[in-house]
Amino acid sequence: MKKLKKNSEPLLRIEVITAHPSMFYSVLNTSILKIAQEKKIVEIYLHNLHDYANDRFKHIDDTPYGGGAGMIIKCEPVFKCVEKLLEERHYDEIIYMTADGNPLNQKIANELSLKKNIIILAGHYKGIDQRIRDKLITKEISIGDYVLSGGELPAMVLIDSVVRLVPGVLGNSESALEDSFQNGLLEPPYYTKPADFRGMKVPEILLSGNHKEINQWREEQAILKTKTRRPDLINENPKEI
Repeated sequence: MKKLKKNSEPLLRIEVITAHPSMFYSVLNTSILKIAQEKKIVEIYLHNLHDYANDRFKHIDDTPYGGGAGMIIKCEPVFKCVEKLLEERHYDEIIYMTADGNPLNQKIANELSLKKNIIILAGHYKGIDQRIRDKLITKEISIGDYVLSGGELPAMVLIDSVVRLVPGVLGNSESALEDSFQNGLLEPPYYTKPADFRGMKVPEILLSGNHKEINQWREEQAILKTKTRRPDLINENPKEI
């Protein structure tokens, strides 16, 4: 596990290339993502694709060859931006957020949290020129089998899922390890004070103070919940459950 020393470089640097950087401002300056940057554990930079356009009108898209509806992001601005970044440092991954990419899961988030430098391209409009995908992109990720107006929201989802796993970001180092999907199971139910709310009582086992039995109960509840809601996860990890 990587450790952050005082006055050292951040554990993770994320460069986001987007046509709409303002969409990221609120998310990146709130909650865990804000804390991670304030602690200087993670650095996140936004690059406006329009700044790399070739014409005075800052156009970054054009109509598709062969006809059809929608606009396609052109090669020039993306290549110019990525190549500029590559001149400054090595990047472990150049990721394109797209509905036809590999589905994002906890394993991918875990792997990316161990990287040093990554670039995320948030597409928009109809899509991007295939030559960008062929030449620059190293990984394509989807957050689900549905289509959004652009890759900005998926990029935010990816960033949040990765940053919270970087050592030192969460106050409790065990918190991320106990999340759903880390062990192939959904999380068990959780309760907090009061112990009795309108006649709805917290399970007695959780008030017992017997941590061994509590952990066993939570594991049993996690298995039951997973079998009920996501039996596909049980089938994927039969030896672990």
